[in-house]
Amino acid sequence: MKKALIHDWYYVSGGAEKVVHSINNIWSNLEHHALIDFLDENERDFILNGKSVKTSFIQKLPTSRSNHRKFIQLFPMAIEQFDLREYDLVLSSSASVAKGVLTHSNQLHISYCHSPMRYAWDLYHQYLTDTNIRGLKGMYAKYVLHKIRIWDVISSNRVDFFVANSRYIANRIRKTYNRDSKVIYPPVDVDKFNLVDKKQDFYFTASRMVPYKKIELIVRAFNNMPNKKLIVSGDGPEFLKIKQIAKPNIKLLGFADKKVLKWHLENAKAFVFAAEEDFGIIPVEAQACGTPVIGFGRGGLLETVVNGKTGILFKDQTEKAIIDATNHFETKEFIPEEIKRHAEQFSKNRFEEEFKDFVEEKYEKFKRGDQ
Repeated sequence: MKKALIHDWYYVSGGAEKVVHSINNIWSNLEHHALIDFLDENERDFILNGKSVKTSFIQKLPTSRSNHRKFIQLFPMAIEQFDLREYDLVLSSSASVAKGVLTHSNQLHISYCHSPMRYAWDLYHQYLTDTNIRGLKGMYAKYVLHKIRIWDVISSNRVDFFVANSRYIANRIRKTYNRDSKVIYPPVDVDKFNLVDKKQDFYFTASRMVPYKKIELIVRAFNNMPNKKLIVSGDGPEFLKIKQIAKPNIKLLGFADKKVLKWHLENAKAFVFAAEEDFGIIPVEAQACGTPVIGFGRGGLLETVVNGKTGILFKDQTEKAIIDATNHFETKEFIPEEIKRHAEQFSKNRFEEEFKDFVEEKYEKFKRGDQ
């Protein structure tokens, strides 16, 4: 059986790439495709076991390394150019266009959906506001995203089975594509984190600094709590803006390597998270250290954080809500051992067993004509 794995793009090592890493652990003979591939060798070794990737024409376009998203209007055509006729099983890892690859009736296509395309659907109006696109350029952006939404729904019919990374995303798949999906939580390498029961006196947050991650909101909240220390890890387009507003009780690390990130997750008194995430791997990693989470109570966190036992959930993305939740957190006692035990249900081994069983069961039925 020849197998292909289609991923949207390779340029960072994030949560979606951890899923690809685990899928590679399940099947070592996958052949890889993506719109672009700009991984460094260390990332390639981890995510793809050093394997090469067949890329689209987007790879060769000017500035594709620094800003591939400017070519969004070309993404559907680019993903459809991959010739996958020789493969029996096609797996896609999709938060954008990977699920839109063309397959024929003798192939089984299973898509692990991290999310329907956020900037075309749920984050559409926020995207237009945050980018402040106006005039003719704004009209063109709206037209392109309108066309993308039409293609996105049409291409969803090319998938035989959807796998969602949370119940939250399963609901979005149903809302957007009118399709059912199997929920298999993504892999979290909980075993690599140490349980630390004596926490230090600082709060911690970590993320790429883009608007929807709400790092600025967290920083503004802690600006109003000068007696509480916040350490922030991550870089991105909003880094300088956030650095300018941060008060002395807030320390910005910038980009932190895995060792530094791990130490802060293990030793923080709480991990603060204000984004509405599809699943949210890093809050689970924090809990694997016995570190409670102060998080926004929508999206995937409702499935990974037990309010009052493994963290505190707040209802609104506001400074006041974060301040109130942090003050409430300090009146509660948390048991690190129980928090870590909760995180273990999201383990990497569990994902690999569940995903393997699901794919192989569906493929056997497909071969027998029982789909």
